[in-house]
Amino acid sequence: MKKQTKPRNAFYAQSGGVTAVINASAAGVIETARKHRRVIGKVYAGRAGIVGALTEDLIDTSKESAADIRALRHTPAGAFGSARYKLMGLDQDRAKYERLIEVFRAHDIGFFFYNGGNDSMDTAAKVSALSEELGYPLTCIGVPKTVDNDLPHTDCCPGFGSVAKYVAVSVREAALDIASMARTSTKVFIMEVMGRHAGWIAAAGGLAGKKPGSAPHIILFPEITFERERFLARVKECVASYGFCVIVVSEGVKNPDGTFLAEAGTKDAFGHAQLGGAAPEVARLVKEGLGYKYHWAVADYLQRAARHIASKTDVEQAYAMGKAAVELAVKGRNGMMPVIVRKRAKPYRWVVGEVPLTSVANQEKMVPRDFITADGFGITAAARRYLEPLIVGEAPPPFKDGLPVYVQLKLKPVRRRLKTEFKV
Repeated sequence: MKKQTKPRNAFYAQSGGVTAVINASAAGVIETARKHRRVIGKVYAGRAGIVGALTEDLIDTSKESAADIRALRHTPAGAFGSARYKLMGLDQDRAKYERLIEVFRAHDIGFFFYNGGNDSMDTAAKVSALSEELGYPLTCIGVPKTVDNDLPHTDCCPGFGSVAKYVAVSVREAALDIASMARTSTKVFIMEVMGRHAGWIAAAGGLAGKKPGSAPHIILFPEITFERERFLARVKECVASYGFCVIVVSEGVKNPDGTFLAEAGTKDAFGHAQLGGAAPEVARLVKEGLGYKYHWAVADYLQRAARHIASKTDVEQAYAMGKAAVELAVKGRNGMMPVIVRKRAKPYRWVVGEVPLTSVANQEKMVPRDFITADGFGITAAARRYLEPLIVGEAPPPFKDGLPVYVQLKLKPVRRRLKTEFKV
């Protein structure tokens, strides 16, 4: 990196589905940048993520107090706003990428921190490549985030540990409820969790019970083809043996022909098939095939917003990734993403590493087959050894009058400098 004569500003954006701890990464970025004022001037955030950069709708984080930035560590969701807005390749969307550089140039932004998942790392890599092509000095660093836990080269992804804890706790508590009423009431309970292609969250549901016969009795993974008759036979077996059956189903479970069990026939902003609800579909199959009384629930946004029950490990790792991103940038590392490197499982020890953005972009890490039991309906001891450390520890937010206290930032806008407007 060329020697700087004066500090240059930084741009930070949150991307995709938010998590219970993405703001902890934001705090890591902003607090660490404030310690490097000789290199980094102001940190601007994009209102609604990358859309804020394209529309020159920037937030001046220097107007936020140190106490409020610190409070981001215990505040869920995206404090600056996020967006599901995919930038395609440079050939298809070159005008959008050039617009980003135009905005960065107008505000003397020399550092770009993109907090997201697979698609976001691809965008950051492309912005890095274009800035070099155009001769604009820009250091691009990815900050890993996704509840899906599907980014490669990192032991786990910030956001996953807290969702895993929420799901495991919810399954354990719901199972006690069902067991207490099963003789005269509900026999089958189905909980749907996120996970389009990778079943990490569904696997986490398996942490709810360790003893033979404890819930969940069945986990349906995207990695394992759904076979209706074999599934119904297992449900019937569980009800006969235990009096009830608790099922965790990933939203991305697929039929033998490769279609999603709950595909709605529409597409989302990223071109992915819109999923219409795996839990009610599984419930329908149980009702039609076995006639059992059932209940189902969809964790949906609750699982990723539940900061009150976040994993302390997850909070610490999320903050560490934001901090490490800035430290990499200050050292002149460009086109990189910090990662979590597991040194040992018990007790859990991890350190910060780094990988090129290009090795993460558009790549997905699936649940290994040896993490799933031979019958395809549960998790193995190897999976348990991997998952258990990630949900350890409690880091509750402060409470007042029985409710958690979450920070509301000022979100002061930065004065626009460009005359041209950009529609998204």
